[in-house]
Amino acid sequence: MPELPEVTNIVFGLNDNLKNLTIEDVWTDWPKIIKNPKFDIFRNEVIGKKILNSERVGKNILMHLSDEKTILFHMKMTGHLLYGKWNKENSGKFPWKTEVPGPLSDPYNRFIHLMFNLSNGKQLAMSDVRKFGKVVLFNEGEELSSKDLKDLGPDPMSKDFIYKKFKESINKKENGKIKQVLMDQEIISGIGNIYSDEVLWEAEVHPMEKVKNIPENKLKKIFESTKAILKKSIEMGGDSMSDFRNINGEKGGFQECHKAYRRKGEICPKRGCGGFINRIKVGGRSAHFCETHQKLNN
Repeated sequence: MPELPEVTNIVFGLNDNLKNLTIEDVWTDWPKIIKNPKFDIFRNEVIGKKILNSERVGKNILMHLSDEKTILFHMKMTGHLLYGKWNKENSGKFPWKTEVPGPLSDPYNRFIHLMFNLSNGKQLAMSDVRKFGKVVLFNEGEELSSKDLKDLGPDPMSKDFIYKKFKESINKKENGKIKQVLMDQEIISGIGNIYSDEVLWEAEVHPMEKVKNIPENKLKKIFESTKAILKKSIEMGGDSMSDFRNINGEKGGFQECHKAYRRKGEICPKRGCGGFINRIKVGGRSAHFCETHQKLNN
């Protein structure tokens, strides 16, 4: 699932390329991707609207339009937005073909289920192999009180996300396992499986450790590592270990920096550690950690 760094990079691309363009038409072969209103109403509501700007809230993208409309995109497991030029050649499984060879021709970019035609002759597409992604249209301002956003925890990349706020939020679930708590969007927004593994590896904390058992120095290290690792991934264009691509269809680079995530059986890269990366299930999700320097407190 695209997490905070990946969604941030999508928003960068949207703001760099789509500002002041007008939506001229909308196509879909999967009307269920539009959760509210129904697709025909959605299409009529957004045609003719100018794209003003986009922002990230948690793992959500908010695209603000003229006439006080806002489109919310959530990528869920496998969705990503793409910007370019396609031709619709047939009505088969992959009807849209890019005009020129390049990153948009990547096989992970062919699962297009939603297409916006834009006033500059190009298009904004949503590719989603598993079709779990969602799109919702709001009157501007209503999105903040919606079930999608109203209960989100603090954003770890905001300027006011200080250690005190982090600690207060984390301690709301003091009996929770730290891996699950970090991924709880009502505690901290934007973190998922990849970055929780990487943060805990860096902080030397076992993923099943209860929050209340984590000493102050380790809790501070989790806080510091969260901000540093997310920042680094944003700068590297996000993580494309799976199917994430930016709006140009290109991979990010953070998958080249993994210390724990999906490295089961490998020697721990921490200098002088000598342990191995293990994988366990925590709350139904895989957790990767070093069995030597991430010990569970007794």
